[in-house]
Amino acid sequence: MLFDAGNLIDIFFNEGEEVIRYSIFQSNHFCKVKQLLSLFKRVALLKSKQTGILAESIIFRYFCCPMKIISDIELEDGRAPKVVTIGFFDGVHAGHRFLIRTLQDIAREKAIPTAIVTFDEHPRKILCADYCPQLIMSKDEKIKELSGLGVDYCYFLHFTPELASLSAKEFIQKILKQKIGASVLLVGYDHRFGKDRKEGFDAYVQYGKEVGMEVLRLPPFSESGENPSSSFIRKKILSGEMDVVASILTHPYSLTGMVVDGFKIGRDMGFPTANLRLVEENKILPPDGVYAVKVLVSGISYGGMLYIGKRPTLNNGDDRSIEVNIFDFNEDIYNTQITIQFLKRTRGDIRFKDVASLRKQLEKDKKEVIRVLESFKG
Repeated sequence: MLFDAGNLIDIFFNEGEEVIRYSIFQSNHFCKVKQLLSLFKRVALLKSKQTGILAESIIFRYFCCPMKIISDIELEDGRAPKVVTIGFFDGVHAGHRFLIRTLQDIAREKAIPTAIVTFDEHPRKILCADYCPQLIMSKDEKIKELSGLGVDYCYFLHFTPELASLSAKEFIQKILKQKIGASVLLVGYDHRFGKDRKEGFDAYVQYGKEVGMEVLRLPPFSESGENPSSSFIRKKILSGEMDVVASILTHPYSLTGMVVDGFKIGRDMGFPTANLRLVEENKILPPDGVYAVKVLVSGISYGGMLYIGKRPTLNNGDDRSIEVNIFDFNEDIYNTQITIQFLKRTRGDIRFKDVASLRKQLEKDKKEVIRVLESFKG
């Protein structure tokens, strides 16, 4: 919710002959919320409450400067008060977005910035040496999503055994208050933190009072009767329900990989494919099968048909392939990084009696994938 130094932002509202024009100059620090709220009220008085809300939405969504990312709290002066929440935020799904919207509502009322406290590694990975996390998002993807939501500060704490040993009281008072400057802590409805996650919301409220911190609890959130969570989304990815996943995430699940050389068997069958080597080894791989996907190549989106599996018809052994047939595309992209966005799984992996049968099925698959892509356009 910041403006770059020296930027001049003009927002026009055309309603009949009247145009309301705003020119906002901003310093190089976080958004002067009181000043902006005053502007919003003026808009509401001049036009209507609805127009004021629209002005607020446009300003905060389209004219915000980058979220400040902090990896070393020892180098930060955390005395400036903030509204803070804490979590791992894997997926930045609909539930997380509800939490962040509530955080921003509180911040606007109190005229102070927002801050998210998260971790550079999954906490369980540090606590259990042999644990290999299956993630919905990489750290870079998480930063991109959080930045787009208008968060002011994002603290990536380095999760260590020492940090894990802190009680909830120590974490609230020594980290959130002293290091980060939390004056308000918003806790997820069923979220717990601190050593062994022993204590709950009532204890957090008491520990906050001792250092002048208000502790609030997020109300329950559900969407279409479901209570979205990262663990729920992981299960849906592993079962191949990618359309459900996209709905909960509010965007398609994605994987990024480098295009590498393959056996070129798909080309011989009339379905040339780009073979991928994933760049994020900890991200969840959906189950074997055929998928309708969007493919991002150098920032341009193409429709595509993706296959994950061991190519049983071709006796590929135990090696799992990830390859995509990009529609209406004929460029050399070897050693290029591309991103796959999963829309829907159209079938599972099948062993066919011969290559001719496989080719015939691929023709049917392509028609179904095109149908899915057309439905997503609508």
